[in-house]
Amino acid sequence: MEEEPGRREGLDVAGLQRRLADFAAARDWQPYHTPKNLVAALSVEASELVEIFQWLTPDQSARVMDDPGTAHRVTDEVADVLAYLLQLCEVLGIDALSALDAKIDRNEKRFPVPGAE
Repeated sequence: MEEEPGRREGLDVAGLQRRLADFAAARDWQPYHTPKNLVAALSVEASELVEIFQWLTPDQSARVMDDPGTAHRVTDEVADVLAYLLQLCEVLGIDALSALDAKIDRNEKRFPVPGAE
């Protein structure tokens, strides 16, 4: 199987969290990585992602990845959002994939498929 461009084989959430923690530790940033600060940073980065789409029509937003410059901006902001979310999960001891799996289970019960009962 050929590896996607810009993607490393064997990526996993725990490994990325370790890389982020090592990156922060090497720069003595851990004192700043409190839950409050990480949530604030996550909100800022999510807002930067929203800013890219703010005035686009629905059709334009669906084609946002067609322009290489805009695609690069979107990709960077998605990475920033994910980085802060993973760091927050690490600090709070949340298993992000298990949390998402459990949430999907709850939503499947909350919002059953119409006519499936």
